[in-house]
Amino acid sequence: MSLQESLFRGFANPVDPSPVELRAWAYQPDSVPLESMPQDWDLLVSGDQLITTMFDLAMDPSCPARRFALHCLYIYASDGIRRKFRAHPKRRLVKLLKQAERHGDELMTTWAHNTRVLMARPELFDYHQWCEGGLVRQARRLP
Repeated sequence: MSLQESLFRGFANPVDPSPVELRAWAYQPDSVPLESMPQDWDLLVSGDQLITTMFDLAMDPSCPARRFALHCLYIYASDGIRRKFRAHPKRRLVKLLKQAERHGDELMTTWAHNTRVLMARPELFDYHQWCEGGLVRQARRLP
């Protein structure tokens, strides 16, 4: 257990956690269960400020909150694409996609593939799959 992990004692403000707090929580998610977080917490933490942290957590197969982080990546990607990148910069998403394609395992390369499919065909967006965790629970590559 790293120093960062052992020091987690909760969020100063769960609606606006810092990257350090989020990372520490991700390695001890049972200390503050998701069920106790504010409603739609996944949507709150899927923005530009925390997406790099979420990406790092999703890239770590040993992270206990990895699936949650991956879920947030799906939310972030679909939000940017559906809003024609007015919500999030396209360059940031493309940079994350390239990293996932180069260094990610199957879960991450599947996320990158699915995101590229949605970029090419935004009409394939399905709220349940992208924003409610469907593509995380039933990992599959979109055609």
